[in-house]
Amino acid sequence: MSPVAIGVLAISMSIDAFIASVGKGASSHRPSFGNAIRTGAIFGVVEALTPLIGWAAGVAASQYIAAVDHWIAFALLAAVGLHMIFQASTRKEEAAPASHSLWAIVVTAVGTSLDAMAVGVSLAFLNVNILAIAVAIGFATMVMSSIGMLAGRFLGQRFGRIAEAAGGCALFGLGAMILFDHLTKG
Repeated sequence: MSPVAIGVLAISMSIDAFIASVGKGASSHRPSFGNAIRTGAIFGVVEALTPLIGWAAGVAASQYIAAVDHWIAFALLAAVGLHMIFQASTRKEEAAPASHSLWAIVVTAVGTSLDAMAVGVSLAFLNVNILAIAVAIGFATMVMSSIGMLAGRFLGQRFGRIAEAAGGCALFGLGAMILFDHLTKG
């Protein structure tokens, strides 16, 4: 996987966490830099671990489905991408929850990282460096979540839907590129 593709994947996977962090920042009265970094670090660690878990599950199943692995990778990435686009188009503008406890942040981080687990499963069928990808996803998520927390009071929920839809399109496109690459080589 090229560095550009890894970057697109990392940013796409961090969009959910960014949106959640914008919401948390919007509901917090002037979040501090330290609070934003702490929130970003929690989101980043969780978001880096979930593709590793998905990848491990995919590797365990890969010997049974090697003949159709490119179709599975496409289907998973396309499904996650289309789901993100659908969520963006149907999400109503609503106030973010006011809870900022450690537990609430961890639960939110896990909820926003489930798509990264599905992507991890699809990456198990490709010849990729999963550690580099997981680190890129975790780092992008940490940075974007920290920025989202600080920017939340200014941005609110205004641009979250657009960013989520763009991330969904990028994931769908990545899945299509994987399928196209396999079909043109085979």
